[in-house]
Amino acid sequence: MKIAKFILAAALLGGMSVQLTSCSDDDTPVAYYPVSVTVNLPEEITSATILDEEYLFKNVSTNEVKRFTSAADIELTEGLYDITYTAHVLMANGVETTMRAMSQSVRITSGENAVNLTAYNTIEADDLIIAEVFNTGTTNATGAQNRDSYIKLYNNTDKVIYADGLTLFESDFSTIQKYDYTPDVMPTHVVVRTLFTVPGDGTRFPVQPGEYFLMCDRANRASENSFDLTHADVEWYDESQVASQQDTDNPDVPNMDKVFSYSRSITILDQSQRAFGIARLGVSAEQFLEDYAYTATYDLVTAAGAFTMTKKDCYKLPNEWVVDVVNISPRDNYVWNVTSPALDCGWSYVAQNSSDKTRFFKGIRRKMLYLNEAGNPVFKDTNNSTEDFNARVTPSEIELQGTAIDADGTPCTTRTYDGVTPIK
Repeated sequence: MKIAKFILAAALLGGMSVQLTSCSDDDTPVAYYPVSVTVNLPEEITSATILDEEYLFKNVSTNEVKRFTSAADIELTEGLYDITYTAHVLMANGVETTMRAMSQSVRITSGENAVNLTAYNTIEADDLIIAEVFNTGTTNATGAQNRDSYIKLYNNTDKVIYADGLTLFESDFSTIQKYDYTPDVMPTHVVVRTLFTVPGDGTRFPVQPGEYFLMCDRANRASENSFDLTHADVEWYDESQVASQQDTDNPDVPNMDKVFSYSRSITILDQSQRAFGIARLGVSAEQFLEDYAYTATYDLVTAAGAFTMTKKDCYKLPNEWVVDVVNISPRDNYVWNVTSPALDCGWSYVAQNSSDKTRFFKGIRRKMLYLNEAGNPVFKDTNNSTEDFNARVTPSEIELQGTAIDADGTPCTTRTYDGVTPIK
């Protein structure tokens, strides 16, 4: 992450001032020493407006917490402190985000105290976020695909969130082909071709803070070069209309409710040139299919001339229903994002190019920022998939189960929080 350095607390000029107070029991003076705080801000914040900010200093020995709303007012007694900085920020695109920084075991002494913090920018999430997309799957020794793709969601908050009613969607537009569609609904909608919804009445699938929710294609047991997915929370079982291409159903894993799929056979997520996301529909599935169909025209330009084409068999999903989304494209073939920049102003990749045979056994995983006091990972979320995700990394289920990382069956021997940061 690029950092632009800004001094939020002015450096102390002249001599250091010391404030003395007395204890009520023995009148022993207690000295408070001023602390100068420097916060190094993310580059994307330079054009944003800081609405409010808070500095929390927790004394490690006494657990006493001091709160300040201005860097100019910070005075502390000697001791060891855990420091947390929080600021609410209004971005240039109108999105409100939360900026945080933290540092542990900072010693405040009777001398001059200067504290440097590095901040990160994140959306104040009130729902689950996409932690991982493993859409390519694995292959066996013959090159056949194992159909073991999955998407993991994560509770990045400090409260219980229910996955009931969350809809997994796949964009219809491709990130490697750009057309001028009429009507253009992208500023307000995502054009989708696949939607599957988590069943439940709102109390069936609780996700605790720091826990994952696993959605998979097929909740199968481990097979050659693949891993076990029978522990998945749900699977998107799809009834096929093609006799030779049938889906498998694990009766012990709940099926997601199919709202719509473009495919007559079975729905797979192998494409690395779409946007994948989660949403909470504002209407029933039946009303969505009735009221939100999308038909558009566009010009296809070829060597033989320009031809007017019709886009149909897809739907428009209002942006305000979208909970989280990630645009994915082959690295060398990226053309555009297929969602509004208010939803995602970046993109990530698994494949190097459109014909990349090495895309298998690779996925994208959200970057971890730190472990909170409960020992749970806190993941980065800025609505910028370029900054938020580690691209082309080993999927978590391969790491956790120590299964193959390639078609030769080489076992995985490492574990990480996000595909990069090792678990120690």
